[in-house]
Amino acid sequence: MAKYESKQLRNLAVIGHGGTGKTSLCESLLYVSGKNERLGRVDDGSSTMDYEPEEQKKHVSISSAANFFEWDKHKINIIDTPGDSNFTFDIKCSLSVVDNAVVVIDSVGGVEFQTQKVWEIADEYSLPRLIFINRMDRERADFNKVLESIKTKLKKKGTPVCLPIGAEDKFQGIVDLIAMKAYTFTDNKGAGKAVDIPSDLAQEAGALRSSMVEDIAEADDELMNKYLEAGELSAEELKSGLRKGVLSGGIVPVICGSAVKGIGVTLLADLAASSFASPVDRGPVKGKKPGTDTVEERQPSEDAPFSAIVFKTIADPYAGRLTLFRVYSGKLNSDSAVYNSTRKITEKFGHIFFLEGKNQKQAEALIPGDIAGVAKLKETVTGDTLCNEKYPIIFEKVAVPPPIMSFAVEPKSRGDEDKIASSIHRLTEEDPTIVFSRNAQTKEMILSGMGQVHIEVNIEKMRRKFGVEVNLNTPKVPYLETIKGKTNVQGRYKKQSGGRGQFGDCTIDIEPLPRGAGYEFVDKIVGGVIPGQYRPAVDKGIQEAAAKGVIAGYPVVDFRISLVFGSYHTVDSSEMAFKIAGSMAFQKGVMECQPILLEPIVNISIEVPDEYMGDVIGDLNSRRGRVLGMDTNGSNQVIKGQVPLAEILKYAPDLRSMTSGRGNFTYTDSHYEEVPSYIADKIIAESKKEAED
Repeated sequence: MAKYESKQLRNLAVIGHGGTGKTSLCESLLYVSGKNERLGRVDDGSSTMDYEPEEQKKHVSISSAANFFEWDKHKINIIDTPGDSNFTFDIKCSLSVVDNAVVVIDSVGGVEFQTQKVWEIADEYSLPRLIFINRMDRERADFNKVLESIKTKLKKKGTPVCLPIGAEDKFQGIVDLIAMKAYTFTDNKGAGKAVDIPSDLAQEAGALRSSMVEDIAEADDELMNKYLEAGELSAEELKSGLRKGVLSGGIVPVICGSAVKGIGVTLLADLAASSFASPVDRGPVKGKKPGTDTVEERQPSEDAPFSAIVFKTIADPYAGRLTLFRVYSGKLNSDSAVYNSTRKITEKFGHIFFLEGKNQKQAEALIPGDIAGVAKLKETVTGDTLCNEKYPIIFEKVAVPPPIMSFAVEPKSRGDEDKIASSIHRLTEEDPTIVFSRNAQTKEMILSGMGQVHIEVNIEKMRRKFGVEVNLNTPKVPYLETIKGKTNVQGRYKKQSGGRGQFGDCTIDIEPLPRGAGYEFVDKIVGGVIPGQYRPAVDKGIQEAAAKGVIAGYPVVDFRISLVFGSYHTVDSSEMAFKIAGSMAFQKGVMECQPILLEPIVNISIEVPDEYMGDVIGDLNSRRGRVLGMDTNGSNQVIKGQVPLAEILKYAPDLRSMTSGRGNFTYTDSHYEEVPSYIADKIIAESKKEAED
């Protein structure tokens, strides 16, 4: 491989809705460039980018993958991203470290929901981008319809730089509007045959070219003046103006083609090399001096201090942890000591490598703009900053979104509980959006993530990588019990059956406390009716009984116990006897104090397009939720409210179905409220049935 300077590098992410052919486009770029000897295909599992077994099984990308190819004296690094919203964090991490984006849109479906979402993320990072309208050979392919959907849904006027020759099964090539040449394709190698522009397309090609030239001229005052004077621009002037427009974000070139047939792919590679931003074009990257708010900059220069950010971690059971990173400044050689400013530790780098899908190509040295990897770092994880210890800096990391769906996991084989915990820990190193916890109340192991697909994929990875198989269940709701009334009650335990007897006698007052106040025990004994050494036993017995619940087996909370009277036996009394007496008094007393069930309430924020507002609010009301307010986020509406946790355990797939995949939500714990009686009766009945079984 030739050596390149930073100005010759092009870093781009391929993004779009799932099923638009992003991976196929990456495979075609690798093939037509000569990087790969054969065209990898998603359908038959030969893709070099979708190499995870889960991806090959499902025929979809579930994890970003990096590779590179060489084109026209440039090195072009590509990151193929998933198209499912379950993996938005992975997508965002990829977009945070590239300099450009290729947006793939299906010729039939046009701009879909996930296309809009990734476009917004690309906006966040101000990425230059171009659009590739794929699958023009599909039935019902419509180039002009897609252009209209780009304008209406992305709020951006795309600038076509080519025109399709034919459509559907008659799609055979493109008209290059910059060179005003037509090319037809008979194989998938990307090398089209130059032909005359078909007569039936001459007028349309001329009109589109005029529109393109105007768009390019508007991107540069000098070119605009020349265009107004001469009425035309040279091919070189067009290329120069197009590059300026793309880098500024004023122009989004639109290419059409077919990735699997190699049509339009060479034009895409040409534009990536000639019009996309290099690391030098993107300029310095800002961070902060560790422990301060002082802004630091790192220039994309080999002479600057080394700095990089980790954007992905891969847990490999054999190779150990693989750390993928983007170099922002300086130079890095193999076998170097690198400072992790996020964790304040030094990591020893072994061999560094460039990424080729699942394969690696050893690298001698890295320069600004390089996307590379290293194995077996001990503590470094996704989002960490790597730098020169003498010149520390911390770059902003991508925020990890809160999980939206949870499952209880149980091992299929006894004794695998510890294996579950350790293997999930390895997976969380790879994917921080996976959260593992143990519910102290329900005693369940809880696995949370961004959706059902996300969790199922990780469960499959756990089985394959670590040999642990689990069952997924709906988590139990952590209900609580409490009381609304007061009472005075006696607990008396007396047992005489040979040998030493048992005697404990206590009288207690029970009263409710405000929600969230917890538990109080007050010793009001006057005199020696209960000796001091036995009174803590009463307290302990009550706490143990409260933990097991009274009406449905859930912990009793928010109450005060006052120990007011009792009696004892000089021989038969013991701590155990008073502990049992306290438990008996508590259980009897709770039933006299209007016991109720409490359920957890969560704060929920639901983001949906306008047209789904009514349906979503109606559904939220049917789940016993209440709307507290509304807000806007771009073209979407944000519904804020509260809803019982029990009602949204499976909300993620329901919302997706209700909004055609366009809705998303987050929630946080809020408080507990009384369960309506008709629901409480069912919960109590189910609890009693489980206890009997």
